[in-house]
Amino acid sequence: MTDTAITSVAPPSSRNKAYAGMVLAALALFALPFVAGLGGNSWIRILDFALLYSMLALGLNIVVGFAGLLDLGYIAFYAVGAYLAGLLASPQFAIVIQSFVDEYPSIGNFLVNLFGPEITKNGIHLSVWFIVPIGAAIAATFGVVLGAPTLKLRGDYLAIVTLGFGEMIRILLNNLNAPVNLTNGPQGVNLIDPVSLGSLHFNKSYALFGMTIPPVQLYYYLFLVLVILIVFVTIRLQDSRIGRAWVAIREDEIAAKAMGINTRNIKLLAFAMGASFGGVSGTMFGAFQGFVSPESFVLPESILILSMVVLGGMGHIPGVILGAILLSALPEVLRHAVPAIRLPALEVIDKVTSVGPTFLHDLIVNFAGNLLEPEVLRQLIFGLAMVLVMLRRPSGLWPAPEHGRGLHGIKAKRSAAEGA
Repeated sequence: MTDTAITSVAPPSSRNKAYAGMVLAALALFALPFVAGLGGNSWIRILDFALLYSMLALGLNIVVGFAGLLDLGYIAFYAVGAYLAGLLASPQFAIVIQSFVDEYPSIGNFLVNLFGPEITKNGIHLSVWFIVPIGAAIAATFGVVLGAPTLKLRGDYLAIVTLGFGEMIRILLNNLNAPVNLTNGPQGVNLIDPVSLGSLHFNKSYALFGMTIPPVQLYYYLFLVLVILIVFVTIRLQDSRIGRAWVAIREDEIAAKAMGINTRNIKLLAFAMGASFGGVSGTMFGAFQGFVSPESFVLPESILILSMVVLGGMGHIPGVILGAILLSALPEVLRHAVPAIRLPALEVIDKVTSVGPTFLHDLIVNFAGNLLEPEVLRQLIFGLAMVLVMLRRPSGLWPAPEHGRGLHGIKAKRSAAEGA
């Protein structure tokens, strides 16, 4: 008598539907900038930033979603990557050497002899593809530096420490312009080299089949490829032994430690991996913008990225991407839509209140005019939308399926126990 192993294989129709769905999704992502470009390049730029924020949210999801470590200073790693691009791909390095020559002549003359006259005049202009791994490594190092002293902290205490770390980095960037000008202070670093890939330069427009491909569209496809690579790496991490260890720490750190998991090293690895993605995103941001300054790395940006992870669904990769796209694109969509709503709304209010007393009419119209200012109304609609979503979907717009199955399983066991 022989045993036969039964394996479940998806029917051909299901596989064909999956392949067809992937092809349709790829075509839609390819055609999306062409459709958005009908309204102007500003809409393609919105897509670019949505993809940049998706990279950041996927990195923070490792720390918050997988490992359960509340990080409010994640924007610091983004800043590290951006300023590294500013230092190594712009004339800024020549300014740094000149600062050493002026303040510390012995060190400055050594650097001039070391790097040569060309670099001391024009700065270092490394390719972004060399800066990306360096940025990821340095950001990961900063992640370990942040994680090492906070291993015993949890919840609000960890959030406060990481918040302070992010503010420290921003303040350093704002003040490291004296006595040696490393960051150019509040003025920021300008003239950062754009991305280039062989003979393809991302700051130029190209013609393809009679259509003009602007630089913002080239960056869209580059960022899309990077998001896909980060998603692939994140999925592999999630399904690995390390990913399962992160989830175990998130659910119950004491139990995970009792089962033999080295919680110290696993936490540090979570900080390092998440920070490395932030460094890559920052490097791309610097090359894309051509300019970086401390104002781009303030605390509200960290809170925004955390909101993307929470809104989409912590620990669920598609949900995190959805949250990043919504929270990065919705304010810009409202920026264009609100002015079109304001004037008709004010006209209606003016007509409705004109039948009443004059002082009441003037009071209501003035109040409505202030309330319906484009920036005020945009923030109001944006905040109201987030409140409603959190009330209706506290687990996020697209939570992880495991959470749902676990909840149903608990309810089913409880019902069975009560029935017995």
